[in-house]
Amino acid sequence: MVETEFSLASRSVFIPQADALVAADLHLGKGAASRVEVPLDDSGDSISRLEALLETHEPSTVVIAGDLLHSFDRVPRGVESAIQEMRELIDAFGASLVVTPGNHDTMLEGVYDGAAREEYRLEDGKTVVCHGHEEPSSTAERYIVGHDHPALSVDGRKLPCFLYGPGAYDGADVLVCPAFTRLARGATVNGMGGRDFQSPLVRDSDGFHPAVRDEGSEETLWFPSLEACRGLL
Repeated sequence: MVETEFSLASRSVFIPQADALVAADLHLGKGAASRVEVPLDDSGDSISRLEALLETHEPSTVVIAGDLLHSFDRVPRGVESAIQEMRELIDAFGASLVVTPGNHDTMLEGVYDGAAREEYRLEDGKTVVCHGHEEPSSTAERYIVGHDHPALSVDGRKLPCFLYGPGAYDGADVLVCPAFTRLARGATVNGMGGRDFQSPLVRDSDGFHPAVRDEGSEETLWFPSLEACRGLL
């Protein structure tokens, strides 16, 4: 069991000391942009799951750790209304929304006029949230990022997972969140080394501990470090 100051939920993390809920990589519009005859309703699924998280944790702040959108050159149909629905939902729970743009958020300014910051320090004073595709400019005791969409292969099943590296980045802890959208397949981390990760915050993956959230039992299953997992999974 890994001792932490945060609790893991459905592809998101709640930090009690900051009263904040963090989720990464919603990729709104991914379903509409997919080449299928009937686009998948990824936005509706993400918003309904976000509502359940708001009911459970009642955070004062919701932070999106990058890639709210899934677009580089155009905004897929329905994304603007999905963002408005998400903002109204968060407002209804009395929370504020902050977005830290990711590499997919090049069109963000055109559809979102709320709080957007490259990095956001939580109210606990020691946690900085950013997407993780670039080196952070702020110093922190803990970074919460997304970007790599980690997943763990267990008995032939690919499961979205968190990766927690105590002291992994210049002595600071790093928590890598899975993609919030369920349309992201995820990168299987079992055999990945530091050079295989896209985020510069993951330099040496050996000391990172995977964690899988079992939604059925509402339990978080912690695994040994990735270095140890390579001989077990």
